[in-house]
Amino acid sequence: MNATQGQLPLEGMPRRLYSCTPSRLNSWLDCRRRYRFTYLDRPQPSKGPAWAHNSVGASVHNALAGWWREPYERRTPLTAAILVTNGWINEGFRDDEQSGRWLGRARDLVSGYVATLDPSDDPVGVERTVATRTKVIAVSGRIDRLDRRGDELVVVDYKTGRRPLTQDDARSSLALAVYAIAASSMMRTPCRTVELHHLPTGEVVEWRHTEESLARHLGRAEEVATEASVADERYRALVAAPPKARRASSGDRQPVGPAAVPAEIDELFPPSPGPICSWCDFRRHCAEGQAAGPERQPWDALAE
Repeated sequence: MNATQGQLPLEGMPRRLYSCTPSRLNSWLDCRRRYRFTYLDRPQPSKGPAWAHNSVGASVHNALAGWWREPYERRTPLTAAILVTNGWINEGFRDDEQSGRWLGRARDLVSGYVATLDPSDDPVGVERTVATRTKVIAVSGRIDRLDRRGDELVVVDYKTGRRPLTQDDARSSLALAVYAIAASSMMRTPCRTVELHHLPTGEVVEWRHTEESLARHLGRAEEVATEASVADERYRALVAAPPKARRASSGDRQPVGPAAVPAEIDELFPPSPGPICSWCDFRRHCAEGQAAGPERQPWDALAE
């Protein structure tokens, strides 16, 4: 029996659960090459520079989480603005002037949003990790906020992007559906409603799932997980584990390229060229992605 055959499970033996997050599943759907670079190649190929819009989003999310952790009497718009300032992530911006301008916008965004909230209405969870498993997957993820409305739970997801949201965004989100299923399972409380809170417009987009629609999302997650799991196993069977990467000092960091892999691996994890390639962290390592769209500056996604 050769090494590859030795990796295959015995017939009739149950497969190991595929451990994942919704982000990992969506990465497989978006682009299998990016999935490989993110989750399989070690050392991981070097990424491009930080994106300014991600810095804004993370700063806002962190401030909102911190706001709910404050004592009741400090849950004010002013506290929210202070939290944004103290936790501001200054990465990806063109210069300090642009960063400062967006810090001001983010403060207004968060303080304006919390002014619409009831500070006494404590959520069930903030940045709460939930998990569930089936016969195929063990999936987990972190919810921005989990509310209790009457006898049910509601998944709340904050959005800071400039694109207006539609009800279809909430309905079709695999992540939100999985979070609802996991929250309901862990807390033994029904959870069918998911909400997207778009801070730039103040709009709340809601979708109420049925048991059938949640089951369809979970079934889809299992289908994706099965595909990815088979590919993962094939990758590990064909690619020898590389030596541990030398830890580089702050002044000795060198770009790391993709792992050298057999042609079969490239075929198993092909790229999916398209507009999203302009925003890919691994664009520098993908000729197809470079040809698919123009290179973007780290601050290009900001709504200037």
